[in-house]
Amino acid sequence: MTVRLMLADDHRMLREGLRRSLSEDGFDVIGEASDGEEAVRLAGDLRPDVILMDVTMPDVDGVEATRRIRRLYPDIQVVMLTMHADQSVISEALRAGASGYLVKDCSIEEIAAAIRMAANDEADLSPSLAGAMLTEVRRMTPEPSLEENEKVVTRREIDVLQLIADGCSTPEVAERLFISQKTVKNHLASIYQKLDARDRTQAVLMAVRMGIVRLG
Repeated sequence: MTVRLMLADDHRMLREGLRRSLSEDGFDVIGEASDGEEAVRLAGDLRPDVILMDVTMPDVDGVEATRRIRRLYPDIQVVMLTMHADQSVISEALRAGASGYLVKDCSIEEIAAAIRMAANDEADLSPSLAGAMLTEVRRMTPEPSLEENEKVVTRREIDVLQLIADGCSTPEVAERLFISQKTVKNHLASIYQKLDARDRTQAVLMAVRMGIVRLG
């Protein structure tokens, strides 16, 4: 399936470069926005699968635009580009509902991989940002009790969480555990409910905090 992608960045040259590179990589770039307000409007008009969103834009910034888009169109995934791995920015992006977090000095291959993961509803856990996101999850959630740790997830669900923490996609988890992709998705749905998590990023980081999986 070809991913329908929208770009949101106030630098025209960067947008043009991303459009050219990502189009060559097989993405269908269906629109571009130069600020957050335009990104929200175009998201409703174009309904892309994924938006690659710059954090720093005039008027409405990328975090606020992401918050609005995820509230209005929860089926649209957002991968955010940040200039620096800043704790406060990552924290705000996590709360806004971003599915991926990339620093702008990353390669086009890393951007493409994060977009594909987001399109498959798989949040990208960048190792360089995981520590900051874990700090935010600690701040956002109460400390679980030992009793809650013991009853919350099954052994198989822990296996799934650990492989996701290791960076595996749904097909890779299925292959390593000798189960179907549908079964993996069923496990994830159960995990989200038990951990009260919105996506893989929150589920894995909360599980790390609980001491049941580890980040490599």
